[in-house]
Amino acid sequence: MHFELSEEHRMIKELVRRFVEDELMPLEATVLEREASGGPTALTAEEQAKIDKVSRELGLWGLDAPEDVGGIDLPAVALVGVNEELGRTVTPYTLPPDSPNLRMLMATVDDRQRAAYLAPYVAGETISAIGISEPGAGSDPAGMITRADRDGEDWILNGRKIWITRGAEADFTITMAVTDREKGARGGISAFLIDKGTPGFNVLRRIPMLGGQYSYEIALEDCRVPGWKLLGKEGQGFAPMQVRLSTRRIEMASWSIGMAQRALDMLIEYAPQRSTFGAPLSERQQIQWWIADAATRIHAARLMTYDCAWKLDQGRDVRNEISMIKAYGTEMAYEVVDNVMQAFGAMGMTRELPLHLMQSKLRTMRIYDGPTEVHKWVVARNLLGLKR
Repeated sequence: MHFELSEEHRMIKELVRRFVEDELMPLEATVLEREASGGPTALTAEEQAKIDKVSRELGLWGLDAPEDVGGIDLPAVALVGVNEELGRTVTPYTLPPDSPNLRMLMATVDDRQRAAYLAPYVAGETISAIGISEPGAGSDPAGMITRADRDGEDWILNGRKIWITRGAEADFTITMAVTDREKGARGGISAFLIDKGTPGFNVLRRIPMLGGQYSYEIALEDCRVPGWKLLGKEGQGFAPMQVRLSTRRIEMASWSIGMAQRALDMLIEYAPQRSTFGAPLSERQQIQWWIADAATRIHAARLMTYDCAWKLDQGRDVRNEISMIKAYGTEMAYEVVDNVMQAFGAMGMTRELPLHLMQSKLRTMRIYDGPTEVHKWVVARNLLGLKR
């Protein structure tokens, strides 16, 4: 068994680490100040453009995109290291293009869609979103009721979608809908590409989330989609959607490792400097146990995530592992960050440190793309051989 990244992948991980330290971490003070005053944590257009320019020049765009559309085609194992480094900062930045939607497009596009959607997306010319969850169907996408009905060569979509990141800003939104009510998730769900500004694609509201983030609710009202914008085959949208979700879940586990490691590093630096009742915190058993437990659990999460990514690269079935690392990673990091906040005392409760933004992000990550309880249920059901 080999437990090291290849030299090439280690170099990319180190390059991303330097990018995070040199370009993203210096922006943290601005992001924290903006969030503390009631504003969003998102970068301004000027900040985004500057960071995009640097990351593009460093060759960090399209890391896992196909080579024939300008990508580097890195394996999942390499992306674990990349996303762990990105998780170390609270400055919100995604290396273009966003991997989950990219992976879903890669698995489904035809030649026309490849030129119209995938290639511009890889080039960083467009922003995407995805509409899966509905007001009455969140953790169970098989319960969605948004429907798509044929009208000649076109499709007419009606329904609602919620919790859509970048729903108002995206140039196109991958939208899931039921095309066969009887089959449902077993051959009756399809994916569609809907462009921004399409009549009937209506952004209802922006929903403020924890940590200065936002999501959107969208109504589809007789929204006409040309037939060629059916993504993949009719009725077979559920499996590519799961590819998208699995990609995000590995990312989330990797981000969790990065956040937990950053918090642990902060505690290791702080504990010897802060004295209480005549002794530094570093000599207190509770602090030592928090440090030891955090280091152990981070190590376990890291090994689990690399193992899952390696198996995915080998083409293995990793449904259990995906659920394990998503649940374990987010819960682990949330507890580590919480303990570090406790160790920092009153300072840990301020908005001057990045800890509260880490905790807010982790709190939402414990819910979206499947809450912890659902992932544990999935693992147990699979191991027990229970049918849904």
